[in-house]
Formats: sequence, C-alpha cells, structure tokens
Amino acid sequence: MFFFVSLCHSSDSTTMQSMIMKCTIRQLRGMVLLAAVVMTALPAVAGQYKNFKVSTYIRAQDVARMADDKFLNQIWETVSMQVDLDKIYLETHRDAFTVDEKTMTKVKKFFLSKGLEVGGGITYTRSEPTDFETYSYARPVERQQVKEVAEYTAKLFDDFILDDFFFIDLKNDEEIAAKERSGKSWTEYRLRLMADAGRELVVDPAKKVNPKVKVIIKYPNWYDHFHGLGFNLEEEPLYFDGLWTGTETRDPASAQHLQNYLSYNVVRFFDNIAPGKNGGGWVDAGGINMSMDRYAEQLHLTMLSKTPEIILWNYMQLNDVKIAPEMMRKSWQNHGGNSFRYDEMVKPFTKDGKTVTPTTMARFASVTLRETDRLIGLLGNPVGLVSYKPYHSSGEDFLQNYLGMIGLPMDMHPQWQDDRRQILLTEQAAKDPQIVEKIKAQLKKGGDVIITTGLLKAIREKMADVCELYCGDLKAIVSDFGWAGKSEREFIIPQVKYFTNDAWEVVSAGRPLTGGVSGYPILLRDTYSKGMLFVLTIPDDYGNLYDYPAGALNVIRRAMSKDVGAYIEGPSKVALFPYDNQTLVVENFNDEAVSLRVIINNKVSGLRNLLTGDQLKPANLPKAPRGWGRNRFMGYADDATVFDLQLPAHSYIGLGY
Repeated sequence: MFFFVSLCHSSDSTTMQSMIMKCTIRQLRGMVLLAAVVMTALPAVAGQYKNFKVSTYIRAQDVARMADDKFLNQIWETVSMQVDLDKIYLETHRDAFTVDEKTMTKVKKFFLSKGLEVGGGITYTRSEPTDFETYSYARPVERQQVKEVAEYTAKLFDDFILDDFFFIDLKNDEEIAAKERSGKSWTEYRLRLMADAGRELVVDPAKKVNPKVKVIIKYPNWYDHFHGLGFNLEEEPLYFDGLWTGTETRDPASAQHLQNYLSYNVVRFFDNIAPGKNGGGWVDAGGINMSMDRYAEQLHLTMLSKTPEIILWNYMQLNDVKIAPEMMRKSWQNHGGNSFRYDEMVKPFTKDGKTVTPTTMARFASVTLRETDRLIGLLGNPVGLVSYKPYHSSGEDFLQNYLGMIGLPMDMHPQWQDDRRQILLTEQAAKDPQIVEKIKAQLKKGGDVIITTGLLKAIREKMADVCELYCGDLKAIVSDFGWAGKSEREFIIPQVKYFTNDAWEVVSAGRPLTGGVSGYPILLRDTYSKGMLFVLTIPDDYGNLYDYPAGALNVIRRAMSKDVGAYIEGPSKVALFPYDNQTLVVENFNDEAVSLRVIINNKVSGLRNLLTGDQLKPANLPKAPRGWGRNRFMGYADDATVFDLQLPAHSYIGLGY
C-alpha cells in the first residue's frame, strides 16, 4: 500500500511512468488489491462534509442517562436535525464514575445504527468541582484504578481519547514525598511522572487488551503552562497513537485570557510537534455569551488550520444551549455581507423532508462549518513566520497569539528551523542554551532574527556578543508614534537602550514623540554579518499591542513578511492566514468594518475571491521609492502589488493570486 500511495503522489511524472512500466500487470493488480484491503480497514474520511469530519463527545454521566430510551432518542432527534455528525465519542469514566458495560454497549449500538463512527473517551478526574482534582499517580491504589479504566475502555472501543485532564495538580503528602525522593523540581518531577504513567498505565495496558486500539491524548488550550502540570509534549506524542487539540478560546476576559487567534495557532503548533498525528480540534460553547460570532469564529479558525476533524464539545451542549437572541445577536450582524449571519442561521430550513426551526447552538455549528467547508478545500498548507518555542519553555506566555491578532501569521515550532529567511524568538527561546549560537548562524547566512524585549532581557549578557543592547527594569509611558500615528490610550513599555549608530530605530514612540522630550524604540534593527537583527518591543500588557497605530503595525508586518510572501496594512485585531498555494484568508475580529490593504510581495495581475470568483484589481497608487535607513521599511518594494479591501465586522475573505 505504501509503495502504491507514494507512486500515485509522485511529483515527477516521468519517474512515475517509468516505475509503472517496470511493474508487471500482476504486480500492479496486487498492489491495488492490497491498497483496497488496507484502505477498507482505515477510518472513513469525511462523510457529511467534503474536507473534514464533524464529531461530538458524550460525558460518562450523560452516557449513563442514555440507558433511558426516551432520553436517548429525544436528544438525538434535537441534535441530529440541526447538525450533521460523522462520529461520536462515548466516555466510559469521569469523576471516579464508570459507566456499566451494558449501558455502554447499548448506547454504542444506537449510534452505530444511526450511521456514525463510534469511539471511546476517558477523563481521569476524581472531582472536577474540586479544582479539577486529578488522580494521584504516587498512590498505588489510584494507579491501579487508572490502569483498569484504560483496560475497560480498550475492550469496548478500537480508539479512545483522554480528555484534557491527563495531568496532575495535586500536592498531597504522597506526591510531596515522591517529589522529594526524586530530587527534582515540581515541573521536572511531574514531567517524568506523567510521561511514564501514560505508557505504563494507559497505552500498554490498553493494547494488551485490544492490540488494535488507538489511544489518543487530547491536549487543552493552555499549552504554555503544560510542563508545570506534567503534560510532556516532548515524549508523550512519541508513544500515544495520536493527539487532539483544545481550540477553545471562549471569552478573552475569562480566567484563561486566551486570544481568538489561539484557536488556529495551537493546532499548527501541535502539528509541528507530531506531524501527521494531530487528529483534530475541540471547541465548546464558552464565549457564546459574547455573541454567536465568538462561538462561530472558534470553529472557523480551528478548521483554517487544515485539521482533519473537529469535536463539538459536547453532545449535551448541542441540545441544551438554547438560541438566545438577546445574548447572541449583536448589532453588527447581517450588515453588508457579514460572514456569520445570525438571522440566516435561525431561519427555519428543510431537512429530510421536514421543516426544522433551529433551537440550539447546534445550528450555529452546522452553518458555520458548512460555509467553512466550501473554503477549506481551496487552501493549501498553512505557512507563517516561524517562532521557535523549545519544549517545556516559559516566558511571555501565549504572546504569539497576540502577535497573530495584529496580523503576523505565526508558525510555532519546538525545534529550531534552519531553512527560513526569518525567525521570531520570544523569551521562551532562552530555554535553549545554544540560542545565541543559533542566532549567529542564522544571521551569518543572511537571514533575519526578530527577538522580543522579553528575550533580550533574559539573555542580555549572551546577546552582547551579537549586539550590545540593554533592556532592564526601566519603563516608559507612550502614546505617540510620530509619523506612524497615535494610540487612543497611554500604556507602558520596557525601555530598550543601544549605542547610537550601532543600532537604528525603525519605529519609535513617546509621550509625546512629536514635539516631545524623548522617545523609545518599538522596532529596532541592527546588522551582524550578512543578516539583520530586529528587536520588537512588547508592552507590559500584551493587549496594548492592539493599541499600536496602524502605521506602526504596517511597518512591523512589512519587515516580517519575507517567508510569507504577503502582508496586510490596517488596524489591529485583523489576522492573516497564508497558504503555500498562493491563497490566503484575512479575518476581521473587530466589532466594526475595517479598511485594509493586502500586499503581495511580487507582481500579480489580481486577487480573486475564492468563494465568489469576484476579481480584485491592484490599487492605482503613485510610486513612492524606498529610502535608506529606516525608510526602507516605509514604502512598497518595486515588485509589490497592493490591493484595497473592505471587510465587515467579524468577517473573513479567502483570496487567491
């Protein structure tokens, strides 16, 4: 099968033809037969949708309720009439409760009869209401319980997912004693403990019961804090059969403070950790209190990552979260071609010959995913500005998601990438003891390195071998960016110090800057060998990045677009999603329409709307040659093509060139 597949996907048609000629008819027939047999054994590809699967998940306590036929049928009727599903995951265990085998078998049979694929699930919690109390892996009795749950689930299913909680958050006496015996820090102890527990208590026991079972770990959305609770991204993806991605960003004002862009970015990060093993994204109803758009955006952004499946968490939310116009309908919806149109979503529609009046959030999911499905198949593989985040690293937590929200497309990797023209390094990169040598190598080959003020502060002494810069505890209050515009509020930034004429300010800010007393670098540049080093100033409150005026953001985006091939000009809270087949998506997260420019870094005749086919012609702009010094970043390059664009509130557009 593998020979046959690689043959069919060969990019060299001449080589492919010569290989086929060398095969006898009997050999080819054998390969085709083998491929057919193996493909039959593989999980089905998307059934209800063209480019991905849509699934849901039922918690153990709700599975147990489905022993009641009336309850089982009523929920299915409500959900299935509003959203098409390909697969369902039935949880065997949660909060020290295990569903009995008779009920599990009955419910599994029910959903199979509805044409769905069925997998299993486990949540290793003892009490979610008690601060998500997990099992204690230093206690032999609880280790045995974990093992038995895995064995039980493997007996019932050929694949199962561990929900968010395969970590440890306990510091009981047994865990304290085990940690002290290890001589490790809490993070080091927990990383070793959970990496071993996953193999010894879950994967190996499950495969002894069912050798063909696929055991999948679902990682939540708070990836920058994983190592502190034992999620081991370096080791676990090597022995788990797959992983899943929590893409819930909900309300950024809630406890996690996660930015919208994370719903896309975290999938790409996990893709780069374990290529080919990331099974999908996972979104819940959190954030729907802000508006229908906030829920829809999470679904849409998850699928922009080109992930093959999405889980709508959870089955009961699809039934219980009712449509509430006073909370979910906002003033910007249904104005001038918005992508997410509330009034259209809640209209009655016909399905299976019946008129259905939408009643729950399931309808929002259905319409959003159907619309996204039309776009996804036209996009290539995602690309972006590489950001190196070593395993188990901390510092400037979740910053890449804020950068994504100001229009810098992110591509996070746990290993250093040698083949890029530009590399972005945040404070997390200080985890790598060889980071300065890697910076030097990138610069010596003529590449760019962009470092944040957080990293500069963390490795100041080591960086002095490249450029003698200083970022300490001194702060500045700024609001005026001079020629680049003004922000609507004052905010605090760290002060970057440098030697005059050794490094140069590209963007500056002060209070005020124009006609003021002093200014401070927002974007600083220096040269080393054949390359260029940039320092990007990060405000004390990362959210103040959104207060940078468009003029400043435009220069930052332009300077960091070499590997992307395109960039945008305009306000913050607009994201760019580029792909390797000369397509891109631009998405506006603002509550109002925005005027934008899309700049392609080479000559193109036009842009086409991927969904409508409409053509956008280049803007007729007077030629403004670039100057020297910082002015090289202000004008458009000679071969750049500029397009003007209007984008409604909370809307996106797919473009090709």
